[in-house]
Amino acid sequence: MNFDSHYHSVFKVKEKGKMDKEDKTRYFVVGSVYLEVVTPLFQQKLEGNYKSLNLGCLKDFLDSKPVIHILFHLRHRNPRCCTDQANCISNGPLPINCHQWKQLYAANHGPCLHNCFCKYDARSIKPDDLDVSLCGLLLLNCCNLEQHDKQAVQILRQYKNDYLSHNTTCGITQNKYDLLMNELKTNILQLDQTKEDELIRILNRPLDDALCNKYVTILLDIREIFEKEVLQNSICHSCQEKLKKQGTKEQQVKPYKLGQSIFNLYHKTDLASVVGGDSREVTAIVMMDDGRLVMCLPNQKSLVVCNTDGSHVESIPVQGRPWCVTAINTSTVAVTLVNSKCIEINDINNKLKLKSIPVPGMWGGNITIINNNLVVDGDYSLLCIDHQTGEVIQIIKTECTPYRLHGSGDRIFYWVDYLYNYKNNLCWYSYSDDKHHTLTLPSQPMRTTTLQDGSLYVRCLDGSVQHVSSDGKHYKTVTTKGLKKPKFLLTYNSNQRKLVTRDDQRLIFIFYEK
Repeated sequence: MNFDSHYHSVFKVKEKGKMDKEDKTRYFVVGSVYLEVVTPLFQQKLEGNYKSLNLGCLKDFLDSKPVIHILFHLRHRNPRCCTDQANCISNGPLPINCHQWKQLYAANHGPCLHNCFCKYDARSIKPDDLDVSLCGLLLLNCCNLEQHDKQAVQILRQYKNDYLSHNTTCGITQNKYDLLMNELKTNILQLDQTKEDELIRILNRPLDDALCNKYVTILLDIREIFEKEVLQNSICHSCQEKLKKQGTKEQQVKPYKLGQSIFNLYHKTDLASVVGGDSREVTAIVMMDDGRLVMCLPNQKSLVVCNTDGSHVESIPVQGRPWCVTAINTSTVAVTLVNSKCIEINDINNKLKLKSIPVPGMWGGNITIINNNLVVDGDYSLLCIDHQTGEVIQIIKTECTPYRLHGSGDRIFYWVDYLYNYKNNLCWYSYSDDKHHTLTLPSQPMRTTTLQDGSLYVRCLDGSVQHVSSDGKHYKTVTTKGLKKPKFLLTYNSNQRKLVTRDDQRLIFIFYEK
C-alpha cells in the first residue's frame, strides 16, 4: 500500500465530539514526521554537502570563510568586515537568532577593533546537534542545492514554523491536515525517494501520550515564549506608567486633523535605475515592515525588491505576469498574475515560490490582506482566503464587482465600476456590523491606504489626495507639498511610518511622518 491510499484509510473525518482528540493526533503525526523524517533528512543533506567539498566535519565547514561570512551577516546588521568587504551584505530581517548564533560560534577575542566575522570560531558540533530550522537555514544559505531541492527545504522549514512552532493549541484541523500531509509527502520525496515507508510507519502508529508530550515540548519554541513573558513581567507597574507618559505604543495615537501636513519628503528614486526598461510598467508597490520595497513588473515577469533608496536591487522571476502584491509577513508576499486565476506566495529573502493557490472565482487580480487572510475581488463579491491552506473561507457579497482593494482593521475598502453609477464612491465592508458603507468623494477613488491613527489617504482620478476620517464620515483635500497630485500608487507602512507615491514620469517619492 502506498502513502496516499494508506493515509486516506487511516484518517477519516470523525464525529464532532472527538474533534479535540483528533486535532491532537494530527499534530502528533505531523510532529513525528518532522522529528523522525525531516530533521535527520536535513542533517544528512548538510553532511553530504560539506563532505562533497572534502571537509571532514561540520566545524571545518562552519569555519570556512564563505560560510562564516554569510552566517555572520545573517545575524549581525550592517557591519563592514575587515576582510572580504565585497561580499558584505546588509540584510533587512535577521534569520539567525542569538541562541542559534551561540550554538554555532564562540567569540575568540581577536585583534579586530570592530565587530567582524574574524572575531568568531565555530564550535565543535555535529549535524545531529542542529534542529530542523537551523539545519534548513544552513542548507538554504550555505549549500549548493538544485532549485527543486532548495524549494522543498524552504517549504518544509516554513510549514514547521506555521503548523508546529507557532501552534500554541497543539492541534491541527482536518482541512489543514489534509493539504499539509500532501505537501509534506511531495517535498520529502523530492529530497529522498526512499522515505515513503517511514511516512507510512508513522501514520500506522497509535497515539502515544508520553511520546506526544515529549514531541510537543521539543517542537514549540519555548525559549521565545519564555523570553517574551520575562520581558513583559519585568516591566513593573510604575515603569509602565512612565513609558505611557513618554508616548510609547501603549499610548493611543493622537488623531490627525483632517488635511493637516503630516509628511515630509524623505527620498526620491529614479525608477529606471531600479527596474530598467520602461519604468511606467510598475503596476504595484508594497513597503515591507523592514522598509524594503517590492514592485510588480508584468512585462518583465518578475518582482523587484530594493531598499527605499533604490539600493540592493534584486529580481525574482515569476511564472506569469505579476499584477498586484500584498505583504503577508516580513519575508513573504502574495502576488496575483495577469489573466490567471491564481495567487503566488513568494519568499523574497530566498527568491522562492512557496506555493500557488488557485482561485477560480477571482475576477480582476486585486489583492489585500486582513486578519492574516488574503482578500481578492470576485464576481459581485470579496473572496477571503486562508493563505496557508488555500481555502476560500468566506465570500462577502457586493452590489457590483469590487476593484482596488485595501484591508484595514476590520474593514475592506474597494471601488466599484462607474458603469453602475458609483463613480466617486469609496466603498467598504465592515466586519463589526456586517454591512457595506460608502463615502462620496470629489473624484473617482484610485488608491487607498491607512495612516497611523486609522484615518485614510485616498488618491483620486483628478490627482488629488483626500484625507478621510477613521470613521469614514468626513474628508478634506491634502495640500502638503509633493502630495497634491501624485499620479500613481499610494501606500503607507505603519512600522516604518513612511508613505510611498509615484509621479507620471519615473520617480518614486518616499515621505516620512513628522
